Amino acid sequence: MTVPEQASSVGAQRRERLKALREAALRRPVLARHLSDGFNGRWSGRQWVQAGLFATLGMMVAAIVPGFSQSTASVRVHEPRQSLALALPPLPIARVRGEHGDSWQLVRINRGETLGSVFEDLDIPASTMHKILEQPGAKEALKRMKPGTELGFDMPVNGSLRTFRYDRDDSHRIELSLAGDKITQKIITRPTESRTVVLSGKVGKSLFRSARKVGLTPANINTLTDDIFKYDIDFNEDVGAEDRFSVVVEQTWREGELLSTGPVLAATFTSEGRLHTGFRFERGGKAEYFTGDGRPLKKSFIRMPIPYARLTSGFGSRRHPVLGRIRMHTGVDYGAGTGTPIMAAGDARVQFVGWKGGYGRAVILDHGRGYTTLYGHMSNFGRIRPGQQVGQGTVIGYVGSSGLATGPHLHYEFRINGVHRNPLSVTMPPPEPLSGMALAQFRTQTGVALARIRQVENIIYADAGPAPTAAPAPAKAGAKKKTTKA
Repeated sequence: MTVPEQASSVGAQRRERLKALREAALRRPVLARHLSDGFNGRWSGRQWVQAGLFATLGMMVAAIVPGFSQSTASVRVHEPRQSLALALPPLPIARVRGEHGDSWQLVRINRGETLGSVFEDLDIPASTMHKILEQPGAKEALKRMKPGTELGFDMPVNGSLRTFRYDRDDSHRIELSLAGDKITQKIITRPTESRTVVLSGKVGKSLFRSARKVGLTPANINTLTDDIFKYDIDFNEDVGAEDRFSVVVEQTWREGELLSTGPVLAATFTSEGRLHTGFRFERGGKAEYFTGDGRPLKKSFIRMPIPYARLTSGFGSRRHPVLGRIRMHTGVDYGAGTGTPIMAAGDARVQFVGWKGGYGRAVILDHGRGYTTLYGHMSNFGRIRPGQQVGQGTVIGYVGSSGLATGPHLHYEFRINGVHRNPLSVTMPPPEPLSGMALAQFRTQTGVALARIRQVENIIYADAGPAPTAAPAPAKAGAKKKTTKA
């Protein structure tokens, strides 16, 4: 046999042998093949999945079976229960007998509550409340209760009302004792104390917040910003965190409780190193605020009778929008929506209210010393009448388009001795300063107030030097308070 033939024979044998092995492998059962395989030290992915599955099932069985056994046991086993009667602490003898001093209930009125709702909550008959309201002065005091008003009810164990008390005013407390249909009234005097104090602070992040923190009321703060310093300080632009204020007020105290804070008697405001002062003084029975030398802080006139209005027509010659011809415009026009309030430009006496030709509904005010102002084209008048005295800022009417007008606006005229002047450029007359005896009294009063402010500020702002001359030194912003008794 040649070599090629031998190689061909060997190849044929090898193919036959491989074929036989393949046939044997195909005929062997798969499970048997897997079971016959031995562990070679490394798990396949399928083996890891199978092991995790069996472990999870085991954990679930271990968790469920004990709980099931416990729930079954709890259903089947009934443990005996026992109830014990515990003795309550005895009521005080005073409560049992209904003696005074041990049965008072104090109630503070919340917003929206009435006397009737309080009596209903305490299960007191409405007939009892009506008997109380029939007592002298009771209805006036109890029908106008403010939030925080305190009422006292003396109610023994049996729930009946024996005594009812309320405060008629800051200094007097009323006690009404009920015995059947008879009510006996007792007036108890509660002494109060008035203290003149200086409340001082720095503006910080908010003037309102700092002022409230030292004890000023919202009305006090409005007085500072709207009455005393509004002509000299722009509180939107000119006030910084280091600016400071000091205010003299009178407070009313009773039994250690602050009852009320009076109006601003004097105030200083140091802004950008400049000291502004204002002092309260009554002239002719009317309270006003003055500078230290007796000049009124309030200006005689305000230039715009409508706040934040837009100027639509100036003073001088123009073509009339209705008549169509050139004529003198003897005032200025402010455009605003119908119904916008119109204020008196200054203190005055009402000279005319009614219809006035082309002006439509108009009002004329006489400010004295030859000064008059006219307000035209109103839609309606305020609560004024001819001859009435009105103060600066009083609403005298409302914007409209009555008379010769193409739309809602205010026509405003300013006259001096009957001659029309431009309200936007005329030099306004200065307010009348104090003089004579009034000036002497004012100086005596302001001297005491200013000395007290200086004393307090020198203590609080010792690093800033004397308050009236020195600018505030850098310091942490925040309000401070100092009080002094009168």
